[in-house]
Amino acid sequence: MSSDTAVTAAIPPELSGMVKSAKFRNGVATIIADAGGLGRSAAAQLQRELEEAVGAVEGVDEVRVALMADKVQRQIIAVGSGKGGVGKSTLTTNLAVALANQGVKVGVVDADIYGPSQPLLLGTANEKVRAEGQTLIPTESEFGVKVLSMGQLIEPGKAIAWRGPMVGQALAQLMDADWGDTELLIVDLPPGTGDVQLTMLQKFKPAGAVVVSTPQDLALIDATRAIDLFKQAQVPIVGLVENMAGYLCPECGAISNPFGQGGTEAAAQALGVPFLGRIPLAMEIRVASDTGQPPAANDTEHGPHFAGIAAGLADYLGKAKG
Repeated sequence: MSSDTAVTAAIPPELSGMVKSAKFRNGVATIIADAGGLGRSAAAQLQRELEEAVGAVEGVDEVRVALMADKVQRQIIAVGSGKGGVGKSTLTTNLAVALANQGVKVGVVDADIYGPSQPLLLGTANEKVRAEGQTLIPTESEFGVKVLSMGQLIEPGKAIAWRGPMVGQALAQLMDADWGDTELLIVDLPPGTGDVQLTMLQKFKPAGAVVVSTPQDLALIDATRAIDLFKQAQVPIVGLVENMAGYLCPECGAISNPFGQGGTEAAAQALGVPFLGRIPLAMEIRVASDTGQPPAANDTEHGPHFAGIAAGLADYLGKAKG
């Protein structure tokens, strides 16, 4: 006849550390296991393995597995801009990689439904997204950053012609994926103030927003609109980042400022929001990004620019968490 001891003995050694209790009564084996830190797919696999192992014990007619898991306290940071072409996606990628280097468990949601670029930037363009039922499983990049993007779900080069409700549904599917023990989701928003932004702000309520701009007046006007949208939704502004801040000529070594100089920092001061730093206009950043090797991941001269901004974001997140 089976007993608690027989049921416990049947549990594989590699799983025994997760099992909190094992009871057997009237043909029913009840297992309580700790699934903390496991994603949905891993937790489901743990349950199957326990059911198979204990179900093979003589006298066991039914196996009931209860999984306990601590709810991950996940923060969300939105990265936005008022207009396209200011390097928002590149900043998102490198912030995520820099934070991962600091030990933060980071995921990137590519919410730019119509123009996804995170698979290219994180080197996952050839990786197909898996799913458990209706739940997507994020792709793990080589930089320790998980990523989900519409760019992984559609054929390359295919246009997405969706109206607002479909866009909102797609965003929800990306956000509600099996992110496992991910502590921070950085959301790469599309430019502007449209449906995706409204869905994100209303449904998922980010802990803060980083706004990216180039120094010229036109970009700053649009960035101000993005800031106003976040403020209307009561999403705190983490700060402004100035991208394409200056160009160092590789031939003569002279520095020029094709997009102006210092405009974003001045705008931050005028708007009363923090200035997080600036990223130069550099060929090396563009080449590294196009080849799926974020500068923040490697020992490059531009890595510290992103690391400094990431440190400011990490400080903000620590204070927000309390």
